[in-house]
Amino acid sequence: MRRFRDWWANPWGKPRFLVLFTALYLFWSIVPILIAIRFSFNEGRSRSTAQGWSLRWYTDDPDLSVLHDPALSSALLQSLRLAAIAVLVTVPLGVALAIGLTRWRGRGAGMSRSVSLATLVTPEIVMGTALLLVFIHLLTFVQLGTMAQAIGHITFSLVFVVIIVRSRLLAIGPDYEEAARDLGASQLQALRLALLPMLVPAIVASGIIVFAISMDDFVISAFLSSGTGTDTVPVRIYATGRTAPTPALNALATVTLAATIVIALVGFVLWRAVRRTRGQTGSTVGEFAALDAEPVR
Repeated sequence: MRRFRDWWANPWGKPRFLVLFTALYLFWSIVPILIAIRFSFNEGRSRSTAQGWSLRWYTDDPDLSVLHDPALSSALLQSLRLAAIAVLVTVPLGVALAIGLTRWRGRGAGMSRSVSLATLVTPEIVMGTALLLVFIHLLTFVQLGTMAQAIGHITFSLVFVVIIVRSRLLAIGPDYEEAARDLGASQLQALRLALLPMLVPAIVASGIIVFAISMDDFVISAFLSSGTGTDTVPVRIYATGRTAPTPALNALATVTLAATIVIALVGFVLWRAVRRTRGQTGSTVGEFAALDAEPVR
């Protein structure tokens, strides 16, 4: 009993319930997803009773499967299209903005950094409503649909890239760029050869997060949609789930989840492959620090 009291009162011991709480959180988060995935392979129409295993709701059903239902396949393609546009535009724009905000010194710098985080604290429904009113009454040349949805996704996701890349920049500091400049590099060479290689982990992570956010977005996609032809997966699931849903919705959600996981794995594998081809094994900052005595070409 005394050993138990000493263990309980020891503030420097191992976390007492961390493993238990982590396991409970993972169980609560993952089990509903696994249940939804299970019923996507159901042979019958039930979404609550197991009725065997089949690919009926993915490809086999000629009318209701994800492959053959025009509404479901169109929603999946629209989500993938918007996510690809968001990643291709938001990541380079966010990296440039993060570098500018971090390196900016002088009047207005602090205010600009605060304003750049506005979309993070703005409710998404406010963002969606504001964009809808802007496109209807001011920027009338932007048609509702894919273009408006893409602008909305870029606007909403940009702050996440800025936060991730800025965190990496603040951890790196300006010393390596200054060292590259002292060794004869121009400002552009210091940025390209010294800074950007160390930002690769943050860039990859931000790209994955932007893709996931875009695939998951409901409010902005619904507000800026021009009809069923531009509905995304979340909008389609919501609209169909209120009528007479079939396990095809589970299949559609499973395909969306699989696409997000595949993109994340591909980004991670490509990043590791690039590091291996360069002979990099440790941390990026540590490897660059070991080479800072070599002249920059």
